[in-house]
Amino acid sequence: MRLHRLSITAFGPFGTTQEVDFDALSSAGLFLLHGPTGAGKTSVLDAVCFALYGAVPGARQSPGASLRSDHAPVDLPTEVQLELTVGDRRLEVTRRPAQPRPKKRGEGFTPEKAQSRLRGHTPERGWHALSTSHQEIGEELTRLIGMSRDQFCQVVLLPQGDFARFLRADAEARGKLLGRLFDTRRFAAVEERLAQLRRDAEAQVTAADERILALAQRTAQAAGPAGSEAAPVTARPGEPGLAGAVLEWAAIARSTARERLDIAHGAVAAAEDRQRTARLALDRERELARLQARFEETRMRLATLEEGRPEHDRCQERLERARKADRGAPVLELRDEAERAHRRASAALDRARAQLPPDLDDAGPDRLAELERRFRQELGGLESARRAEARSLAIDEERESLERESRADEATVRDADAWLADWDALHAGLRERIATAQEAATRAEQLAGLLAPARRRLEAARRRDLLTAEVDTARRALAEARERASDAQETWLGLRERRLRGIAAELAAGLVAGVPCTVCGSAEHPAPATEGDGHVDRAAEEAALAAHRDAEESRARAEQALGLVRERRAAARAEARDATPEAGAAPGADEDPGPSVDELRSTVERLAAEHAEAHRTAAGTHAAREALDAAEREYRERLGLRQEAERRAAARTSRREALDHEQTVLRGDLDAVRGEFGSVAAYAERLTRRVALLQEAAEAVRAEQDAARRRKEADGRLSDAAFRAGFDTPEDAASALLDPAAQRDLQHRVDAWQAEAAAIADRRAERDAREAAEQPPARPSAARDGFEAAERVVREASAVRAAAEERCAELARLSRQAADEVRELGPVRRQYERIARLAGLAAGTSADNERKMRLESYVLAARLEQVAAAATARLRRMSSGRYTLVHSDARTGGRRAGLGLHVVDAWTGSERDTATLSGGETFFVSLALALGLADVVTEEAGGVRLDTLFIDEGFGSLDDQTLDDVLDVLDSLRERDRSVGIVSHVADLRRRIPARLEVVKERQGSSVRHRL
Repeated sequence: MRLHRLSITAFGPFGTTQEVDFDALSSAGLFLLHGPTGAGKTSVLDAVCFALYGAVPGARQSPGASLRSDHAPVDLPTEVQLELTVGDRRLEVTRRPAQPRPKKRGEGFTPEKAQSRLRGHTPERGWHALSTSHQEIGEELTRLIGMSRDQFCQVVLLPQGDFARFLRADAEARGKLLGRLFDTRRFAAVEERLAQLRRDAEAQVTAADERILALAQRTAQAAGPAGSEAAPVTARPGEPGLAGAVLEWAAIARSTARERLDIAHGAVAAAEDRQRTARLALDRERELARLQARFEETRMRLATLEEGRPEHDRCQERLERARKADRGAPVLELRDEAERAHRRASAALDRARAQLPPDLDDAGPDRLAELERRFRQELGGLESARRAEARSLAIDEERESLERESRADEATVRDADAWLADWDALHAGLRERIATAQEAATRAEQLAGLLAPARRRLEAARRRDLLTAEVDTARRALAEARERASDAQETWLGLRERRLRGIAAELAAGLVAGVPCTVCGSAEHPAPATEGDGHVDRAAEEAALAAHRDAEESRARAEQALGLVRERRAAARAEARDATPEAGAAPGADEDPGPSVDELRSTVERLAAEHAEAHRTAAGTHAAREALDAAEREYRERLGLRQEAERRAAARTSRREALDHEQTVLRGDLDAVRGEFGSVAAYAERLTRRVALLQEAAEAVRAEQDAARRRKEADGRLSDAAFRAGFDTPEDAASALLDPAAQRDLQHRVDAWQAEAAAIADRRAERDAREAAEQPPARPSAARDGFEAAERVVREASAVRAAAEERCAELARLSRQAADEVRELGPVRRQYERIARLAGLAAGTSADNERKMRLESYVLAARLEQVAAAATARLRRMSSGRYTLVHSDARTGGRRAGLGLHVVDAWTGSERDTATLSGGETFFVSLALALGLADVVTEEAGGVRLDTLFIDEGFGSLDDQTLDDVLDVLDSLRERDRSVGIVSHVADLRRRIPARLEVVKERQGSSVRHRL
């Protein structure tokens, strides 16, 4: 990286624009940046850092500090522009910090945001813009330079005071600086990660131990009394012996529980034997009682059965007669059906004969069929007359339809003529409506353009009225503040004058005998002055001065408040075009009369009303256009309808004449056929009705004759069936019939009596029941009490055994679970031990880490060793081969090792701490260290070439010989085409270094001068 040109404007002590030509200064290789103290030598370096990183070095980047020069004119913005080459790219970066600027309108200042601009240069395109984004520019420059701001300030702007402190610092302070330069946060992150992994693994081990211990507690609860025989587990979570102790204790508890289970099994077996004996005795007594009750029940059922025997015999006889009658039931049903059919046929015949003429009352079916055939033939001859009559009716309907169409078309033509007569006036009116709406739309746009400014003027006039009152209030407050400040000043000046008049007494109060007076120098004080009436001491004067300053600050704040209110009023007045205050608010002396707020309000209301009216009128444009389109469509439709109606009228005339001719011919033929009937259809309907009546009557006669014949045949078969079934008459057989439900009921009664008789006979044949009845009465209750007592004993013994079995099963399950937990804990504990060893090694707390060095310190120690080796190459030349820098990893006191730095004196052969160096030795050692650190950091940053370096102060502590050696080393940097700028106010350097940049301190601000 090589710097070419730096432009500084209104930055730090520089009130105007100053140009620094680094190309001219760097041509000599070594140049001096000098000037008096406070002139701004370091500010030049701050400007370089600000241009590259948007901030000055951290030591001077204090909160609230401003980079703007107090000497700069208010209209000159603060700006830094740097032209440089990084790698093979020529760049120009321009930055402006956040700063106040004068307002473009009115008085006062407004804050302006920070600005950045980056340009690039190529032979083909020249200078061209690259970016204006702070973030993009910062990321691009940091990437190209390869260093952060802290690294740049340590490597390029070599601060000698920092490196002198670095030489004398302890390991912790050196670690912080090296950590910022080499960015070893990733190694610290590794340490923290290992520590976190150790904590996580430890938590897993502790959690597993707590689960095992919880299982032990649950095992103790499950073991009950058996658990008290084993020694309790005393190990704590995290201790290695906890798992084994829990497993051993669980094994003992499990063995004791199994012994108790065996005892419970023996008790249950004995109780079950006693229960079986009692059960057999209870079963014998219950069986005896059952047999005795069964025998008594059989005796009682036999008596009841004999009582119901007569009823059983009657049901049996009635059921047999019903079954005999059932053999003739089909014949009886046929005879009843024949009787019903004959009655229906007789009724139908009577109804049919009632509709016939009297002369046909006794007509047989043959005569009726003959009359039916004759009427049917006559009916068939009327078919052609029917078609002619239907056509005549169709012609009448068509004639009526033509008349209706004629009347409708005439109405359509009349409506169309009436509507078309008003078409011209309607069309002109709609067009005039559209034109009016369009003019209203144009007027609405014009009024909208006038309404918005009028409203802004009205709001501005209202703000002006309020601000005018605030100006008057601020003026009164300023007058009061000025009066208070004047009174406070007069009070302070009066007290100050009175104190000066009595200053002799105040000085005399501090005289001591034998001590010279601070005024005359005499050791004798024959007549010291004394305090008179109204003497004012120092405290009173200072209190008055403080009150005066407070009053002046209040006055300044009042003036600032008045200025701000005036600015706001001026802006409102300009926007309102000098509108005067509302009624009741007195105008200021600096205001010109203008339109009042009431006038502006009236104007706004008038414009708003006109705009609303124009907008409402313009809103009808679309409706007017739609109405015109609809009217034009209706015009075309009505014109077409009238023409179509005229064409249909001509066609109807010819059709009407043809229909009239056809109707005349048809009516002559129909009159000959119809005779006295009104229509052919009426005549045909009469014939059809006669045919239907004759057909129905013939069928009724035949049906009645068939029904009578079938009834006679059914009577003969019924008499034969009753005789064969054993009945004297058919009526006797019919009375014996029963329906299926009644037969089933009788059969159920008979079957139930016979089943009961059979069951009683079977019971009476049982031998064990007869023998049981001969024995004494059974006693099952006593046997049941004995059995229940034995059963209770069994339940109690079984409950004890079940509890023992459950305890053994639970202990086995918990033991398996504990064994599983212990087995799973093994890898976790081994992993924890491995991670703990790594974390302790990285943190420097492990016994394996002999020097107690943290991982980050170890990496920084390696970097420090590289820096010491690079610094030694230049330190030997600066010290004429006497001193060598070496890295030491020895421990000091109780602190950790790793970041020690010693200097080896070749004259004495001794190695001592760098804190023991003298002032001059400290300077050139720190300079060598800084140059070595610059080389190492540059290599760490990716080998970015640094062609321009700055060394800040420290040369005044060197003697001439050492100064020559140091300058020779710095001058040797030119061998690699580097340029070194030395920042110093040592006068002897101006003689030794011809290329100089002088910073001159002046009242109006500092400036720079090139001395080449």
